[in-house]
Amino acid sequence: MLGHNFHIGEIVQFSPSIRWAPGGVYEVTKRLPESESAGEYEYRIKSISEPHERVARESDLSKA
Repeated sequence: MLGHNFHIGEIVQFSPSIRWAPGGVYEVTKRLPESESAGEYEYRIKSISEPHERVARESDLSKA
């Protein structure tokens, strides 16, 4: 892999591959290492409308 595509503080569109997770606009709060099971980078993301953070795969994110 070349490296992370998103930066801390960047606003992204989250389109989850898991249907029960709410998609929408989120802010990247932390970059995580490459997931061994998924083989791609992961991120901690936060929505204004939720009190908690989520972990998202890079393939579920796009630039907002």
